[in-house]
Amino acid sequence: MLKDFLKYQAQTSPHPLAMEVSHAKGSYIYDTQGNAHLDFVAGVSACSLGHSHPAVVNAVKAQMEQYAHVMVYGEYAQKPAVELSKLLAEQLPETLNTTYLVNSGTEAIEASLKLARKATGRSEILFAHNAYHGNTMGSMSVMDFEERKKPFLPLIPDCHAIAFNDPSAVERITKNTAAVILETIQGGAGFILPKEHFLQKVKQRCIEMGALLILDEIQPGFGRTGKLFGFQHFDVVPDILVMGKGMGGGLPIGAFTASEVLMAQLKDNPKLGHITTFGGNPVIASAAMATLKELTQTTLIEQTLEKEQLFRKQLQHPLIKEIRGKGLMLAVIVETPELASQIILECQKRGLILFWLLFEHRAIRITPPLTISKEEIKKGCAILTEVMDNFIS
Repeated sequence: MLKDFLKYQAQTSPHPLAMEVSHAKGSYIYDTQGNAHLDFVAGVSACSLGHSHPAVVNAVKAQMEQYAHVMVYGEYAQKPAVELSKLLAEQLPETLNTTYLVNSGTEAIEASLKLARKATGRSEILFAHNAYHGNTMGSMSVMDFEERKKPFLPLIPDCHAIAFNDPSAVERITKNTAAVILETIQGGAGFILPKEHFLQKVKQRCIEMGALLILDEIQPGFGRTGKLFGFQHFDVVPDILVMGKGMGGGLPIGAFTASEVLMAQLKDNPKLGHITTFGGNPVIASAAMATLKELTQTTLIEQTLEKEQLFRKQLQHPLIKEIRGKGLMLAVIVETPELASQIILECQKRGLILFWLLFEHRAIRITPPLTISKEEIKKGCAILTEVMDNFIS
């Protein structure tokens, strides 16, 4: 399988980790040699309920027996998509009451940028330095990593970077601005939390200038930070909320939510302002519905903050400079990128899955399933600290 993987499947890097996967259950991924790997990454924050969670598996099976794809998004009323959208509205502030279901986080970003330009009649989009919102053309346009962007230029014009957590940056928002798009907690930059009411200041300036605030909750969303969505920690409500990753219990989905009035901009003048064939797919929506119910009807979200404290207690080591993030969205920062890579790769050999961050190369990513047990946390942290012991000179 590995030989065929490298020959026939398009690769994203010169050196993929290339584990040959047999199956996955709970907090573990098993390779074809029968080895168990404790998963501290959860498919890069996608598997909120771990692997093969019974609620998700049963929802998918039941829906497949009813129907799968029957029509492009938005034409037929299909119970899974309707119920998912309704449950989201019940969990969100009243101004966030209408959801458009799509296939991925980056598609939700694309559609949100379209909606902001259509609704305001303006073109300027402001984004944060070291932001990451996806890898399609519009999403790349709101990223300032020129090395990554250069081979694909030109991208969408009139997109400009501002400094995250810099109060003076709000002055860049003017009557020419259609929207400001921010990650509630910056992901690729190193799990950076907003400080000094930065998000509130941006929102207030947007109100004054008639611009929209788009918050990207693709990584922080669905319980990972100790609330259903990260923005709920910071006393701010976006005009457009973007979600993905952990939404589908491991299946591919994204969405963006806004007010009914704002979302109506996409259905006329022109009609079909955003269209998608597989958005709202009933099988995927059923998985997302099962995930959302499990998160909101149990104590998993509350436990996330307790588990964060356990991680911080267990990960006290001289090589660790700081631990950034909130809940189960944590970045262990070490001295150099080289050291971070060595630790990640050695841990994989010892049965612990860790990963990198996109821009902060000194970071070791820890984003396990929200279902991870305290015993599994202790076991993984013991492996990590034992590995770090080997790198103390």
